Amino acid sequence: MSRRIDIAPHLHAQIGDDGVAELVLGPEGGMPTTDAQVHAALGTVWAQLAAEPGVRCILVRSVGKGFCAGGTLDLVQDMLGSETARLRVMREGRAIVQGMIDCDLPIVTAINGAAVGAGAAVALLADVSIAGHKAKIIDGHTKLGVAAGDHAALIWPLLCGMARAKYLLLMCSTIDGIEAERIGLVSLAVPDDQLLDKAREVARTLAAGSPTALAFTKRSLNHWLRAAWPAFEHSLALEMLGFAGADAREGFAALNEKRTPRFAAE
Repeated sequence: MSRRIDIAPHLHAQIGDDGVAELVLGPEGGMPTTDAQVHAALGTVWAQLAAEPGVRCILVRSVGKGFCAGGTLDLVQDMLGSETARLRVMREGRAIVQGMIDCDLPIVTAINGAAVGAGAAVALLADVSIAGHKAKIIDGHTKLGVAAGDHAALIWPLLCGMARAKYLLLMCSTIDGIEAERIGLVSLAVPDDQLLDKAREVARTLAAGSPTALAFTKRSLNHWLRAAWPAFEHSLALEMLGFAGADAREGFAALNEKRTPRFAAE
């Protein structure tokens, strides 16, 4: 038996008797995104699920054709035109990262297809990240004309090293699951048709483990991320500053018009 908790439109949790709460991104068959409601919910859902009776592990998965394409065009447009929107998204972005780090439960992600922006943040901040071979991980911030601020400065250098992190983030490179595993950006890559089974196997194993041993190990390891917290705060603030500038407006226009952005020299 399992029970369902509706969290936001196209975001729900399925809680099973095995101790695993599956946080499901939708819509089914479409491309999951982080609109204003989902982005806000992702800042609070980790504590919400950790407080649910019987939940001992969180598995994030998608029923869409990709894992999550990040912020919607409407959300980006709001940020371009409104300081209030930028400050709100900055608070929520901080809450997503801090919520995943501080959650005592192990978090597993099953990364299918595209994981972009906030979708990449959730995918890679998990304690165990499992990608399908054909997954496409992209941090597209610099192509949009803003700093890579929602998670990358915090964790990419720790995962794959500073030199490679700089190359991938400055170039806005697309990384498939095989390459992501090779460079250490994800924990494991498996054939796409085995992704969900493997992710569930890992989640159930963690759910059956010692809650205190797993929580205390996660807390200790995450001090590496807490040590890098000032870099994250700085990058997030600069990202929001960028959304008020001309480069972000040009990047957004280019995205809408499906062309290469033409950024002016300073």
